[in-house]
Order: sequence, then structure tokens, then C-alpha cells
Amino acid sequence: MSLTIPFSAACERNKDVILQTIDPVLNTANSVLEIGSGTGQHAIHFAKHYPHLYWQTSDQAKYMQGLNSQLENANRDNVLAPFELNVNQTVWCPKPNSYDVIYTANTMHIMSWSDVEAFFAGLEQVSKKDTTLVVYGPFKYNGKFTSPSNGEFDQTLRARGVGSAIRDFEAVDQLAGTAGFGLIADHKMPANNQCLVWRAQI
Repeated sequence: MSLTIPFSAACERNKDVILQTIDPVLNTANSVLEIGSGTGQHAIHFAKHYPHLYWQTSDQAKYMQGLNSQLENANRDNVLAPFELNVNQTVWCPKPNSYDVIYTANTMHIMSWSDVEAFFAGLEQVSKKDTTLVVYGPFKYNGKFTSPSNGEFDQTLRARGVGSAIRDFEAVDQLAGTAGFGLIADHKMPANNQCLVWRAQI
């Protein structure tokens, strides 16, 4: 049976600029947990450039088949097979572990707000002092969209009726602070996205 390999055009477009932006983070790390690995394109691309880095993939059960197919096709030793992870789970990992970096891309606006809260509440299970959290995607600032197209995108997200929406940076940063993470960088990215970087303080 041939493998069905998932593909995201957005991942293909943004993978290099994200890599360049977080290079200082990945260069000094040994382990990454990616939450919401999706098609696996970021995991494979980043792991290829950092062979010293072990990249742990994860996602919800419905994405497992496609993600596994992608990783089997790539056959990279430093990309670890995914485990099922829903941020609302009481226990995130099959076995206790903490990571140097926690990475997630294009997830915050897909999640409901209660899911976003669960995401930050669960970080303590997989982090340690100085763990770096990297979040990529669109955000609002002071209640305003960074572009008219993001405002239109937000309307499309809300029309889904599942709680999706572009998040307010200030609200997300407050959740990060409550979870013990302090903001160290906010990078403006192409296509009206941001790359936010926090570090665990406690």
C-alpha cells in the first residue's frame, strides 16, 4: 500500500524564514517537543539542518496516520515518532520528559480559547528552567489586527463555529507569564505572522 504524504503549502513557504529566525534557539538546544506537528514538514526541515537535535513530534489522533507517513518517508533518525497529544489531556506525554524547546506553529488561532488556556497550563509537564517556548502564527495587538487580511481571516475562523480566532497577544502573554514563561522576543514575520519566543523563568 502506498503512503499518502500530507503537504501544506504554508509550511513549505514559511519553513526557511522560521528556521532563520529561531536559529539561535535551535543551535543551542538538544531536544524539541513540537505540539501540533501537522504534516511534519517543519520537523523534517528543521531536524535536517540540526542533526544534533532530537525533534519529538506530536498531534491529535486524527492526524497520526498522515504524520507517520510523512516521517516514515523522510526516514530521519533525529525526528522521533509522534505520540498522541491533545492539550486537554491530563497527562501529555507517555513517559515523563522535559525539553529544551517547545515549538508550535499555526495552532493558537485554530484552538478554542479554552484549548489555548489548557496549552499553557500543561507546559509545566514538559518544561524545565530555561526551556524556550516558540509560537508562530497571527496575533492581534491592543485589540487590532496587524493587517486587513488578518481581520478577514479572523472572520473566516470564527465562522467555523468551534472557537477558532486570531488571539490577542496581550492575553496570550499573560497566560505564558502565569505558566512561568517570560517573553524574550517578538519577531514580525512574512504574511502578517509573528514568531513569539518565551523562556521559562521558574
